[in-house]
Amino acid sequence: MPSRLTRTATMTLLTMSPLALLAACAGKSGSGGSGAKSGAIRVQATDDTCKLSRTSAPAGPVSFKVVNEGSRITEFYLYAPDGKVAGEVEGIGPGTSRTMTVKTDKAGSYATACKPGMVGNGIRGDFTVTGKKEQRHS
Repeated sequence: MPSRLTRTATMTLLTMSPLALLAACAGKSGSGGSGAKSGAIRVQATDDTCKLSRTSAPAGPVSFKVVNEGSRITEFYLYAPDGKVAGEVEGIGPGTSRTMTVKTDKAGSYATACKPGMVGNGIRGDFTVTGKKEQRHS
């Protein structure tokens, strides 16, 4: 019986159009309510700046793509409202990038920091985590 079910499922997938398969996959990738639809937040890190493409996101997984455009190795941190490190990515060399995904459970005022040379408090900025998007039910 399991082999018949597997065969039926395989035949169904083989007869689906490639466009239908792509649509099915695309629907799943942006359904997390985490800003996934617009992709990772880009962080432009230089020797004296730390610019984010967005400074807020809904609670849940949040991805940051840190691009080091400076001349020194850098780090990037996200600090929770209580001041504890919520996430960090270290050792980002000049001309390279790294992506960090952090699960933010609670809405609130967070802080970001780029640390050129990996020293000190870094270049800080405000970051807001909002409540999760409510899903509408018909």
